[in-house]
Amino acid sequence: MKFKEYLKESYIELVEKVSWPTWSELQSSAIIVMIASFIIAIIVYIMDTFFSFTMGQVYQLFA
Repeated sequence: MKFKEYLKESYIELVEKVSWPTWSELQSSAIIVMIASFIIAIIVYIMDTFFSFTMGQVYQLFA
């Protein structure tokens, strides 16, 4: 009985109380997320390349 009440209240919450974004808001948010992800990926790539080069130099000193 509690589960049925939970489902009913959840449905009412989603249909009547939640404000869903418009299609244009959703598109602009997705574009922002894609750009931020791309920038973070570039930063991680640069850091990885730098540390890989640095560690290669350190290993050559002691090899």
